[in-house]
Amino acid sequence: MADFETIIYEKQDGIGYVTLNRLKALNVYNIKMRDELFQVLEAIRDDAEVRVVIFRANGEKAFCAGADLSEFLTAPPPVFARQVRWERDIWGLFLSLTQPLIVALHGYVLGSGIEIALCCDVRIAADDAKFGLPEVGLGIIPAAGGTQTLPRTIGNAKSLEMLLTGRWLNAQEARRFKLANRVVSRAELWPATDELARKITGYSPEAVYCAKRAVTQGMDLSLAEGLALESRLSHLLV
Repeated sequence: MADFETIIYEKQDGIGYVTLNRLKALNVYNIKMRDELFQVLEAIRDDAEVRVVIFRANGEKAFCAGADLSEFLTAPPPVFARQVRWERDIWGLFLSLTQPLIVALHGYVLGSGIEIALCCDVRIAADDAKFGLPEVGLGIIPAAGGTQTLPRTIGNAKSLEMLLTGRWLNAQEARRFKLANRVVSRAELWPATDELARKITGYSPEAVYCAKRAVTQGMDLSLAEGLALESRLSHLLV
């Protein structure tokens, strides 16, 4: 795959590694990163060799310190904006991936950084991670799914507290809020994430796929419909 400016993509032993790589800008999410992530996610979606995906970031200070508002708040002509959004629905692509997605979080995890993390299935945080959604304080709201994915993860009341007050969470608070599955030391972050990914690759890929599908699709169904989905997937494996 071609070299990228804002990310690094590597593949090894069934694991795809996507590394945010805008060190001087605290890995802030910009249009170039959106386009490069979209290209990588499409490749992952179509690559049967990739069994698990790890998202992480270079640099000591931040996983992702938000979006580059100087780019995203510059409104293009409406027709062009609609065309780009239709062609590059990166958040829909994120959520459509069948492989388990694990994210390693450290430092600042703000705005779009949280939204990327919420598109993943398992979130491992370093003990120096700081989580926040500052958009309302800037006169805007999250525009990459944060108002929808956050409540589905931590509940309405805690989500509104973060969104309306701009409250930041440290790593241990994020774990209590269920925003992070696990907290480890900064030195252990990448090894712990890699260990979890390798454990998953040791299981049947069909069973892993069905387990993820049962949970992610079942959340949008009634209990009866979810049980029927589980039954169909179980029979498919048998």
